Amino acid sequence: MPIAEDPEPRPSEGRAPDGADPSGAGGKDPFADLVLDEEFVRGAAVKEPAGRTRMLSARWQHTPPVDPGGRRSVNDGPRKAGRFGRAPKPVDPWGNARPRPRWQAPLYVLLTVVVLLGALNVDGVRSWFSTTFGAAPDRSGTSAAPVAPETARPTGAPSPVDEEQPTVDRPWAGSPAKDWPTTMDAFDLPQAPGAIGVFGAEQVAAQVKLVKDYLAAANLDPKVIAGGRPDAALAMLERESRDKLEIALARPSKEDDPTSAFDRFDPREAVQVADGVRLQGRLSVEGDGEKGVVVHTDFTYVYALRPGPEAAQRATAQRPTPGAPAQSPRSAPPAAPAPGDGAVKPVGLLLPVADVPGDTRTARTIVRKTEDFRFYDPGKYQNSPKKINFGKRRSEVGNTACEVYDGFLHPRFPQFAQPDPERTGPATDPYDRSKELTARGECGTITRS
Repeated sequence: MPIAEDPEPRPSEGRAPDGADPSGAGGKDPFADLVLDEEFVRGAAVKEPAGRTRMLSARWQHTPPVDPGGRRSVNDGPRKAGRFGRAPKPVDPWGNARPRPRWQAPLYVLLTVVVLLGALNVDGVRSWFSTTFGAAPDRSGTSAAPVAPETARPTGAPSPVDEEQPTVDRPWAGSPAKDWPTTMDAFDLPQAPGAIGVFGAEQVAAQVKLVKDYLAAANLDPKVIAGGRPDAALAMLERESRDKLEIALARPSKEDDPTSAFDRFDPREAVQVADGVRLQGRLSVEGDGEKGVVVHTDFTYVYALRPGPEAAQRATAQRPTPGAPAQSPRSAPPAAPAPGDGAVKPVGLLLPVADVPGDTRTARTIVRKTEDFRFYDPGKYQNSPKKINFGKRRSEVGNTACEVYDGFLHPRFPQFAQPDPERTGPATDPYDRSKELTARGECGTITRS
């Protein structure tokens, strides 16, 4: 019987090369040793989309989505500007509109408060405007260039000005002083004085400045004008001159009258308005013949004043007695104008009230002083070259009560005018600086204020 031999085994169609069962029922798993590290995962190029994504993609191929207008995606980009160029509303990262800050209401409240405060204090606003931004607007109804300081004695009185009743709002109406300087800084020597006597040029310049500082402290300081003690001015004086004025301030009298040096008003009777001082004049310097220095000054000070709380009572109490000797170089006000028109005047922007006597009508007092200030040679006299000694002094006051020596000036207000006794002095123009002051002892009247 023939013997059959087994043929060489060959791999079949359904078996793995290594003889393992591809079904996994038996044999070794070909992926058992395969490691999927992080680098392999990141390098995968194809990601299987989610089932919902595949569903929406298939749906949107035929029906694109519609924006309902309420929510926006951060991928939508900036929204176009609306009508009239208004900026689009900002959105957060989730597409929700961000609420705008409500700043309008607090701003409106603040503006309302500012307007009300300004309406209640119009003069204060004008004073602040003048101090912050320069000269305040002209209140007299006309505009003119400021008058320059004098360099020599004028040849005549200032030109006439239309007569007007001054008020708190227009204190310089009808006054030639409307455009005069307001501070002593406007006045200086035409040229540097140089060395005089035993004093060098720098010492003389310092002495001139000291005199200007004294005049400002004595005549322009609001506290002094309101009746306060002139301590700053007194501190600049040599002891003998200072002691005389201390006596006059403590016990004022006809012989020791502090108003000859200091322009002071009783605040119960007269109050300086916000824009209340104008001045004009000049100063010069020369040697005194004894190797010292003398500074000559000639200034006119004009004060705008409103009535104080007791102005009406004092106008009657301080009337000069008929037949009394009139020896004061002071002048009464001009004849009182006709009573006010009685128009209703608004107070600020709020309540209109009647313009009752004493409410807004004001008056002006004009004071002219010629004063010499001396600095003696310290080698001959025991005094300091940095202190002022009084020399010859004269003064004249327009619109103040005569024969009243209580340390204050007493202006007359037209709304409280009282009949005056016959005056022996002539009528003078207080703005006329072309004449020298005399030592006349008469009480007359002034032609304008």
